Amino acid sequence: MNIIISGKQMELTDGIKGAIEEKIGRLDYYLHPETEVKVTVSAKKARQKIEVTVIPISGPIIRAEDIEENLYAAIDVVYDKLNKQLRRYKNRLQDRHQNHESIRFHGENSSEVEPDFDGEDDKLDIVIERNKKFDMKPMSAEEAVLQMELIEHDFYMFRNIDTDEISIVYKRRNGGYGMIEHE
Repeated sequence: MNIIISGKQMELTDGIKGAIEEKIGRLDYYLHPETEVKVTVSAKKARQKIEVTVIPISGPIIRAEDIEENLYAAIDVVYDKLNKQLRRYKNRLQDRHQNHESIRFHGENSSEVEPDFDGEDDKLDIVIERNKKFDMKPMSAEEAVLQMELIEHDFYMFRNIDTDEISIVYKRRNGGYGMIEHE
C-alpha cells in the first residue's frame, strides 16, 4: 500500500506522519499492495482535519474524513470509519458472490418534486464555490450505490454500463435508493 501524506497550511512532523502510516497501514489486510492511499491533514484554529482517500487498483474509491481538536483522535476516528467501510464492502462482495444477489432498488420511479416558491420574484445570488472533475468508469447501478455508500455521500454520478449514459443514484428520504437518467 502506497500512503501519500500531505499537509495543507501546516508542517507535518515525523511523529504525525508515523502515526498516520502506522494506523492507516493496518488497513493493508483489505487492500491490494499497490493501492494508493492519499492522506491530507489540515488545521484551522483548534480544529484538526484529516481526509483519507483510498484509490484501489480495481473497485470503488473509499473516502473518510474527520475533524477533531486532537489530530491523533481524528486519525483514530478516520481509521475506524475506513475499517468499517472496507469490512462492509468486503462482506457485500462475498454475499453477492455466494448468493448471486445484488442490491435491490426500492421505489425506482420517483414522483416529480415541484419547487416550493412563495410567489415572489426573489433574486438568487448563486455562487459555485467548488468545481470537481473526475474520470467515470462504466458501472452498473448497483456498483454505483456501493460506491456512494463507501464515500458516504447522498448521491453519486456515474456512467451506466448498460446505456453508456451519465446517470445519478441517490438516497431517498423515505429509505431506499433512486436513479436519475437522461431521456
